[in-house]
Amino acid sequence: MKKSFKILIGSLVVIAVLFGLVWHTGSDQNLEVYFFNVGQGDGILIRTPSQQNIIIDGGPDNAFITKLGQALPFYDQQIDLMVLTHPHADHLFGLIEVLKRYRVKRVLYSGVVFNNSAYDEWLKQIKQKQIPLVFARAGQDYRFGQVELKVLFPIKSEAGQVIKETAGEGSVAGQENLNNTSVVTQLIYGQTKILFMGDLEAPGEEEILKSNPAGLASQVIKIGHHGSATASSQRFLAQVKPQDAVIQVGLDNKFNLPNAWVLGRLKRLKIGIWRTDLLGDIKLFADGFKLKLGPVFKQSSP
Repeated sequence: MKKSFKILIGSLVVIAVLFGLVWHTGSDQNLEVYFFNVGQGDGILIRTPSQQNIIIDGGPDNAFITKLGQALPFYDQQIDLMVLTHPHADHLFGLIEVLKRYRVKRVLYSGVVFNNSAYDEWLKQIKQKQIPLVFARAGQDYRFGQVELKVLFPIKSEAGQVIKETAGEGSVAGQENLNNTSVVTQLIYGQTKILFMGDLEAPGEEEILKSNPAGLASQVIKIGHHGSATASSQRFLAQVKPQDAVIQVGLDNKFNLPNAWVLGRLKRLKIGIWRTDLLGDIKLFADGFKLKLGPVFKQSSP
């Protein structure tokens, strides 16, 4: 009898703790955005005030899945939207493991055709799990409670576009450059706006400027192409008018990124610079009125 009573009390305590965790999480009005330090690549988690999860890219290896497990509560195994900006391995690879370990409700991507074994495996996992696939195009609008995710690029659907890069990543101009098919999104929560550029370069930036210059203004920009000189033109940054810029880039990378000219441009425009290679994981809090950026010291670097 005593043993049964202890088990009952123990069970009630566990239930109370779990209820408290869920209630506290559900009552939190903060938007959280994690810019993970995944080395030379992009990997982002967005956690909305209504506890929905959006991920944008997954880095070059499985460091992203570890970071994701550290940031999310153990009981939260659902990804409400997975966004692949473009299928270069440094943005794609970590998403494969996410598909295997989490329940992914929907996937947004450009739909380009590109010869890449990791891309093939990613698409295979999505097909096997029967996850809805959406081709990105400007004008799409996704709602997550009070949070809105708007697609700004590509202007027209890239679905079925065959991309052949014969001279190396980012080195071919125009549409034959996979970077310039990157899905660009803007996150809006109250007065807070965050722009996620993927690896979009200057030609793509110019297309956005022509189509929707008024809607670009954002307090924070995730800099395109890891701070490469091929992206983040002065004209584009002047239209966005960000207070802060996040650069996801690997420490001592072989590309010597971020580029000194881009860093100089950001400093001249008095834009705060936050680099994952120097600060590790970077976290953004926003309550709909104010936002705060800072490094996450408790999480390890890859």
